[in-house]
Amino acid sequence: MLFRTLSAAVYGIDADLVDIEVDLTHSRGESEQSSSVTIVGLPDAAVRESRERIRAAMQNCGYFFPFQKTTINLAPADVRKEGASFDLPIALGILGANGDLAEHYSLIHMG
Repeated sequence: MLFRTLSAAVYGIDADLVDIEVDLTHSRGESEQSSSVTIVGLPDAAVRESRERIRAAMQNCGYFFPFQKTTINLAPADVRKEGASFDLPIALGILGANGDLAEHYSLIHMG
């Protein structure tokens, strides 16, 4: 499933919008115990390391990290993404793609 959220890359006083797209794909014929997470779109080392911080945060909040191939696209690809500020939007993208936000979204809009 594909889920899209927005963030920003901040450079001094300027900010560029960044689309964060999370795609969860079932592995075919592979029985992996751990999930595969790929982050594309010119991430720096801190953004690439976010997968471990996000996994720990989701498990500590009572959510399950998906056991599927996870591809995270940070667009546009020509803008450098730096720091840990992308952790929350990536985590929300993973939760949304996994269907964990649907219940909370409907409760918010019901009043």
